[in-house]
Amino acid sequence: MTDKRSAQNDGNKALKEQPKSALGAAIIESYLKTLPGTPGVYRMINAENKVLYVGKAKSLKKRVAAYTKPERQSVRIRRMISETVTMEFVTTHTEAEALLLESNFIKRFAPRYNILLRDDKSFPFILVTKEHKFSQVLKFRGSQNRPGDYFGPFASVWAVNETLAVLQRAFMLRTCTDSVFSNRTRPCLLYQIKRCSAPCVGFIDEAEYRESVEQAHAFLSGDSQQIQRKFAGLMQDASDRLEFELAAQYRDRIRALTRIQAHQDINLSNLKDSDVIATHQAGGATCIQVFFFRSGANFGNRAYFPSHAREDDLPTVLEAFVGQFYARTPPPGRILLSDPIPNVDLVTRALCVRADRKVELSVPKRGDKRKLMDHALVNAKEALDRRMAESASQRRLLEGLAERFGLDGPPNRIEVYDNSHVSGTRAVGAMIVAGPEGFNRSSYRKFNIRGARDPHRDEGPDNGYAPGDDYAMMHEVLTRRFSRALKEDPDRTDGQWPDLVLVDGGKGQLGIALEVFQELGIEDVDLAAIAKGPDRNAGRERIFLPGAVSPITLQTRDPVSYFLQRIRDEAHRFAIGAHRTRRSKAIGKSVLDDIPGVGARRKKALLHHFGDSKSVAQAGKSDLAAVEGISKSLAAKVYDWFHSDG
Repeated sequence: MTDKRSAQNDGNKALKEQPKSALGAAIIESYLKTLPGTPGVYRMINAENKVLYVGKAKSLKKRVAAYTKPERQSVRIRRMISETVTMEFVTTHTEAEALLLESNFIKRFAPRYNILLRDDKSFPFILVTKEHKFSQVLKFRGSQNRPGDYFGPFASVWAVNETLAVLQRAFMLRTCTDSVFSNRTRPCLLYQIKRCSAPCVGFIDEAEYRESVEQAHAFLSGDSQQIQRKFAGLMQDASDRLEFELAAQYRDRIRALTRIQAHQDINLSNLKDSDVIATHQAGGATCIQVFFFRSGANFGNRAYFPSHAREDDLPTVLEAFVGQFYARTPPPGRILLSDPIPNVDLVTRALCVRADRKVELSVPKRGDKRKLMDHALVNAKEALDRRMAESASQRRLLEGLAERFGLDGPPNRIEVYDNSHVSGTRAVGAMIVAGPEGFNRSSYRKFNIRGARDPHRDEGPDNGYAPGDDYAMMHEVLTRRFSRALKEDPDRTDGQWPDLVLVDGGKGQLGIALEVFQELGIEDVDLAAIAKGPDRNAGRERIFLPGAVSPITLQTRDPVSYFLQRIRDEAHRFAIGAHRTRRSKAIGKSVLDDIPGVGARRKKALLHHFGDSKSVAQAGKSDLAAVEGISKSLAAKVYDWFHSDG
């Protein structure tokens, strides 16, 4: 694969005199003389160096030549041509390789003229580790480079958690980390509630635990019926021996397996590793439902709403979706589609390259697979109907909000800010984003409050602030957010600037927001603050607007009031969650964790010898050196760590 980039400067003065579409076409045409007739990927780029479009081609020269005739293109493509000022090209060995590269580039650059799969969150898997003799079972996202067996993907975290709960009840495998495992001296709560066999303290030997792991493998591979029969036999044997407590344990395991099977309401025994992709299109919008089947079991489903032009037909959208979807998750052996796609052979070859094995694409016409596809199509239609109804309702709410607040028009992006802390400690600021499509969770941001002192305020003892100084915290969060926005997107072309900023609080919080905007020179973003009503009653919120003498109080049953409560509560929920996460990490952290040369085993030895980390910090060098595994040189390092002036 080779990468080519050409700077086309000749004749630019003459080109500037032409219409914009003709100018763009002339720029594109200037590349043709050097383009090969081989497969590859091209990128069209505008004056701000933003990628407008990514395309693949069997012959780069022929494909790019089509853009030199803008009069033959749609209005949307003519607009894209007029914005093009330069192009980049990558040649590939095969057209399938070009398709894979195109999908990766679309995911990376998110070009505005491509069909885009907005939801890029990776799917969760269940991992059974291999690097430890007592395997750990856990939820896993990301690159699968850790040794172990991966099962999935699952459509949602809920589906993973449900399956993990079954694994704990039925097979009693450990979920703790290796560090926690090596430091246990007595079984944890999971053992007490019969969710773990406590291998950390030797309550089960390696061979017996390995058998449980193998049974879990069989269950995750779709052989749950065999495991159930085995447990039923063991339960009967224990009952015959009058070991009723053991029999009850096997009974509980059988119940756990039965519970997860009860959720397999869509299940085909002959459908092994397959994805079922159903597409419904209406009103210029598309919903794509994906059902995951692994080892004959239904692992759940998820709906997608790709962004595309209204004139894009269903097969085109479906083909683009398949390419982008499997650019980020490995394809199964079989993919069932609701509709045929234009370049099925090319897409199949590309997926085979991606999976490094055979992948089959087909459109079921009859039988159980067709019934399953019809069910998926019903789900796609219902999801799109709900989406369009919600979008219409959301638009009406935004129009009502603009009317109540006196805005120029309905806001496309609302940012809501809130803080969470306990007496000023572990303070976290939160930003959530809402718009015509509802909450945009991929744009949420959290800010760990650094506590830099605000020059306009008195200094406080805790992190630079007096405990609970919400004003100073809000000042920091807004300053950081919009200073970065001014630096990274000063021209406001990326769609990341809000139309309305809503802060949780009253007149004081609004004053802080106005102060920050004045300091940064921001004048074209609307501001408001929302505070609970008398006695902090939800439903009687007061809205503070800049320049208004008194706050606005909306009617109790006003839909806009409910909308404001909902987005304020979402910001509150997100802020509290971020604060709890930060606090939990701090609770689990020891002052010994950061000392160079002190790993889990030496930390355990120090804590066993001295009792707690505070006693370790107060110990002398000779006392530290008396601990097993702590040499004199390491004892000196530990001592210096706690007694250094720097």
